[in-house]
Amino acid sequence: MQAIILAAGNGTRFAPLSLTKPKPLFSIFGISILEHNLNELVGIADEVFLIVGYEQEQIKKVIGDNYKNIKINYIEQKEQNGTGAATKITFDYLDDKFLLLNGDDYYFQEDIKKVIDSFPCVLVKEHDSPSSFGVISIERDKVKGLEEKPKNPSTNLVNTGLYYLPKTILEYEIKKSGRGEYEFTDYLKKFIEENDLNFLKAEKWFPASYPWDALDAMSAIFKSLEKTIKGRVEEQATLKNEVIVGEGTIIKNGAYIEGPIYIGKNCIIGPNCYLRECSSIGDNCHIGQSVEIKNSIIGNNVNIAHLSYVGDSIVGDDCNLGAGTIIANLRHDDETIKTIVNNNIIDTKRKKFGAILGSGVKTGINTMIFPGKKIWPQKTTSPGEKVEKDIK
Repeated sequence: MQAIILAAGNGTRFAPLSLTKPKPLFSIFGISILEHNLNELVGIADEVFLIVGYEQEQIKKVIGDNYKNIKINYIEQKEQNGTGAATKITFDYLDDKFLLLNGDDYYFQEDIKKVIDSFPCVLVKEHDSPSSFGVISIERDKVKGLEEKPKNPSTNLVNTGLYYLPKTILEYEIKKSGRGEYEFTDYLKKFIEENDLNFLKAEKWFPASYPWDALDAMSAIFKSLEKTIKGRVEEQATLKNEVIVGEGTIIKNGAYIEGPIYIGKNCIIGPNCYLRECSSIGDNCHIGQSVEIKNSIIGNNVNIAHLSYVGDSIVGDDCNLGAGTIIANLRHDDETIKTIVNNNIIDTKRKKFGAILGSGVKTGINTMIFPGKKIWPQKTTSPGEKVEKDIK
């Protein structure tokens, strides 16, 4: 079984996190998106063609040439000219069939197996906002058509970007789209003119178009992890529900931790802090006294000093949050949180959403960050600063 994983893009919608690390390496619970998908392919795929481009050396360093007995082949997409072009460059290496996955969405093994059993097939999912995706139309239990991000979608079935298809689909001639790219879905449109294409509804699929999408995937991913406590928990610390603690970590007295919570290796947690579900703390982190963290993703080598609050947020690697840093995550008018992406106002559709901090951010004491704001890598704030707009 051969699989292709598309991981060449620069992930502009994932900024500021993608400015220093390719989006497929974004991690929750110590596992990147790419590693998660490779784990789901163990026992299914013997060989993976990893299409790389942006920051490809980082990907090669993390994944290597062999991943849990899956042979990894790297193919560079030198020009960012679309998913169709990215897939076509594997043509000479393929046998007769191939799996295709996006490198920045979360897929799960049970769905992959079902797709393989229904060749040729595309994995779809019902979604509340189908106009944000490619929409699939159905006729007599087969795929009838595909439409990219329609304003008035005919169905709520969206294309997840996972397929099991014949190699011959790449022999069709396609042209650049209005975006100036070769779209893989144009191969599908040609294919269904002459062939039946099956579809299956996913049990679990989490796109990671924007950073806050990762917060939605946390509960499902946590369930697949081994629940172990390898660090040291002091006598007067409290751990409730499922908590994972890595080697070398110390949970100090007075820490109150309500799982599901993941805490990486060599961390110092507390004393007297409050970690709430569902959160992920990376390796080599220090969470100080009277810090509260709720439903957040904290990277590696992060220090969050005393009297700070981090809710519904993502903090990149190597950040230092000065004492009393408060990240607000709720509007007084109870509206959903909006944020700016590529100069467009995007509705996160989340009532609670805090901030996104790129790697190496340092906040001064008593910094206050408004909901939906982003701080670019290596940027700093002054003591008492109010962050009311993105800091780039």
